[in-house]
Amino acid sequence: MTPHDLAGAPPALHRRNQAAYRHLAALLASADVRLDGQRPWDLHLLGEGVPERILAHGNLGLGETYMDGLWTCQHLDQLFDRLLRADMASRVRSLSTAWHHLRARWLNLQTEPRAWQVGQQHYDLGNAFYAAMLDRRMTYTCALWEGARDLDEAQENKLELVCQKLGLQPGMHVLDIGCGWGSFMKYAAERHGVRCTGVTISAEQAALGRTLCEGLPIEFRLMDYRGLSERIDRVVSLGMFEHVGQKNYDAYMAVAQRCLAPDGLFLLHTIGRNEPGHGTDPWIHRYIFPNGELPTIAHIGHACERRFVVEDRHNFGADYDLTLMAWHQRFEAAWPAFAESLGERFHRMWRYYLLSCAGAFRARDVQVWQWVLPHPGHTGVYRRVSAP
Repeated sequence: MTPHDLAGAPPALHRRNQAAYRHLAALLASADVRLDGQRPWDLHLLGEGVPERILAHGNLGLGETYMDGLWTCQHLDQLFDRLLRADMASRVRSLSTAWHHLRARWLNLQTEPRAWQVGQQHYDLGNAFYAAMLDRRMTYTCALWEGARDLDEAQENKLELVCQKLGLQPGMHVLDIGCGWGSFMKYAAERHGVRCTGVTISAEQAALGRTLCEGLPIEFRLMDYRGLSERIDRVVSLGMFEHVGQKNYDAYMAVAQRCLAPDGLFLLHTIGRNEPGHGTDPWIHRYIFPNGELPTIAHIGHACERRFVVEDRHNFGADYDLTLMAWHQRFEAAWPAFAESLGERFHRMWRYYLLSCAGAFRARDVQVWQWVLPHPGHTGVYRRVSAP
């Protein structure tokens, strides 16, 4: 967001509901955010009805009014950092949010037929779009920034760390559950001499991944993870568990257990949340990741019981703030090439997605965990691998 976005705003808006305006202004003030303020993180109104929609619909209303161009903010990431540190969501409880959480509690929103929705809505947006936003390997998960000069190096740091944690050796067979465009598989095959099988629910990812990995011992399968059954030396899942859902954690871990060789290692990399609940943010659910759900440590630990030993758990969630800001910078630089086909409402939606998530990781409202999980009967001592 640039200052010129504020320049065209009317100096004063006719507000039909002064009570809603005052109530929202008081709520925001508790997070050191001013309504119609001019600081980089202040929320500045550009149209009618914004306070009413935010108070009625919570973050769904906040996100949709931003997409509609009814308010602006110079630095959305700073705004969300403040809102989340002040626990603003607990102060704005809406019927739409409550209904979203009730649906997630009572319904299985991540059944096998529904699992394909996120592929079609999110990951199949277009390979050129993601290539412009991501690093050169097209790695769509949190990077590891210590010692890195740029996004490419930070993502290679993460990929190498995963390989080291798994103890990859030439000739091993690795299963990648939720393989994306194959960035991990390609890196592991080239640098560590393994062969890989990856599964994805995105046709676009599978098509480009096969091209990018041509000539390497890598297989892409367009399928849901629940159909996997063969025994494999190592299993890895980077940024896919967020699409599994509480009602399917047990089934997911059963698949990983039956696919992992008795002396193998399973590495699970996932975003997680600090508090229990059901479903994800309703705006994220509607516009970005349909049917997603973030786990807690307790959720994962319970699903691992009688299946895996938790040898290591590593949190580097603060690095996702830097990753998302790097993606946002690349997205904005590349936007002119996509403006005509995707439109300004998409532009604002994607900006809101990237920067609100950056603010959430900066506030430590959400985390990134890597779990190393062998079978209970795994022999030997696992030597923890530290980040570079």
